[in-house]
Amino acid sequence: MVACQASLSMGFPRHKYWIGLPFPSPVDNKSNTRIDLFPSQEYQTRGVRAAAMSAELETSEGLDEPEKKISGAPEKDNHSRMADLSELLKEGTKESHDRAENTQFVKDFLKGNIRKELFKLATTALYFTYSALEEEIDRNKDHPAFAPLYFPMELHRKKALIRDMEYLYGEHWEEQAKCSEATRKYVERIHEVGQNEPELLVAHAYTRYMGDLSGGQVLKKVAQRALKLPSTGEGTQFYLFENVDNAQQFKQLYRARMNALDLNLETKEKIVEEANKAFEFNMQVFNELDQAGSLLAKETLEDGLPAHDGLPTHSRLPTQDGLPVHDGKGDVRKCPYYAAQLDKGALEGSSCPFAAALAMLRRPSLQFLLAASVALAAGLLAWYSM
Repeated sequence: MVACQASLSMGFPRHKYWIGLPFPSPVDNKSNTRIDLFPSQEYQTRGVRAAAMSAELETSEGLDEPEKKISGAPEKDNHSRMADLSELLKEGTKESHDRAENTQFVKDFLKGNIRKELFKLATTALYFTYSALEEEIDRNKDHPAFAPLYFPMELHRKKALIRDMEYLYGEHWEEQAKCSEATRKYVERIHEVGQNEPELLVAHAYTRYMGDLSGGQVLKKVAQRALKLPSTGEGTQFYLFENVDNAQQFKQLYRARMNALDLNLETKEKIVEEANKAFEFNMQVFNELDQAGSLLAKETLEDGLPAHDGLPTHSRLPTQDGLPVHDGKGDVRKCPYYAAQLDKGALEGSSCPFAAALAMLRRPSLQFLLAASVALAAGLLAWYSM
């Protein structure tokens, strides 16, 4: 059974935005675009439609200074701009953002240095996280401090994560999925906020969903390439937002609705503080995953590469004569041969010969030739000694 006491990854470097794998951060506004604050209900019935969005987005660009004065369009001073919740979050979480994107797990994932077993653990952490988050969002969908941000069709990830878990673990995935300690603490905080301070739920929702929209496609491609996952999307459904037609416009809409929440400055500052806590919980999950990755690497060196890691047959490691072999596309530094040749730089871009050599020696024909060679050498040595 899937259990996490209080029902619970990927933080990744920005390419203009934070691109989270499991756990992204707030992103900065790219322009001074002005947006109507309360779009039509069309957004809550069928994804983000370009037609509705174009009707909601308004901008002062294209007006020269005389036109702005004639139309009465005032310039937005820095003080009022900084009172926007999205701006407060941007400025107030910079340090946490930088720390999160520089965790080892995040950097390794973006480089493609991630084992399938570790990817499964990260997906599990995401499953428990979003189960808790979306349970509390549904609980507070009519609360005035959150209702304008309720977009279940566009944003909710739990159903997609269930499909990923079924692919990665198999039909009985619920019996195998375990909520880790760091994830459990994160989940408990989400439930505490949702049940006692719903206005702070904004920090967790904004931090997660905006990052997922910003970097989902990047992380999806990294995972598919590094883990040889199907291009048809199995195992990476989490990163696919089927009901969001234009991610950039949707993020603008979400920020505008968030800025329109009727919150005083003290409450906004509490939301920023909660967003920093969310970063801390995310970093704890990252560090936990990094430790798990180190243990997996240690087991690989001590026991040799496993024949498979619990994934479907088509996802298992390549083998030769019953022994797994390095395919030249993984982390060659984990090969025992690598350490001996490191100073020579001989393995740059090459594959590991260690496992392949062992596999060759298991062939009966080569064993016979080796035995015959040893016997011949022994005979010659005996003849020479007479």
